[in-house]
Amino acid sequence: MKKKLVLMTVLIFCLSVALISCVTTQVKPTEKNFITPKVTLESFSVPQYDGYWYFSSKVKPTKGAAGNRGAALPMSFLFNVENKNPYPILLDGMVFTIVFDKEFSLVTYNNQDEYWIPAGKSDQVRATTLITARSALLSLLVTGGFKLKAKGWSPWKALETWWKGVPEGTTPVDITECSFSFSADGVSRTLPYEIKAQ
Repeated sequence: MKKKLVLMTVLIFCLSVALISCVTTQVKPTEKNFITPKVTLESFSVPQYDGYWYFSSKVKPTKGAAGNRGAALPMSFLFNVENKNPYPILLDGMVFTIVFDKEFSLVTYNNQDEYWIPAGKSDQVRATTLITARSALLSLLVTGGFKLKAKGWSPWKALETWWKGVPEGTTPVDITECSFSFSADGVSRTLPYEIKAQ
């Protein structure tokens, strides 16, 4: 009876050690076994909208200093990041440019925050940026002036159309020049993505 009890105890112990070693053995990340994470856009929103307006520095404000100032347009993008790897990965950077009407690049977003995505799981990452009518005007005049002229648009008309159309969902918003950087135990990848927001 004692022999059976001792034998059973040893057998259970050995089986437990074998099972634990199987569970804790992880796949080591390599260049060959790294699976490209899937990145999709869950949602796009304008979290706060105060209309379209612009004041020249010649206009005397009720309070504060005069200056060339315009309405803010905050934009929030919620991304799904799916890790199909059998090991956790670190999202350690994302860069993208926001384009209105399919050809007018207005702002570039750059985030170096770090997010761990568990093995075989998905996580969500929010990217929120803000552009003002003043900064958009300067960008248009420097980089988009010829495109506007070719379309017969004035910068002021384009800004007003976008500031009203983006919150309403009538202005196309695209994410271009987009890349997400991932790493896992010495393996690093920067991967391109093209995403349509609306």
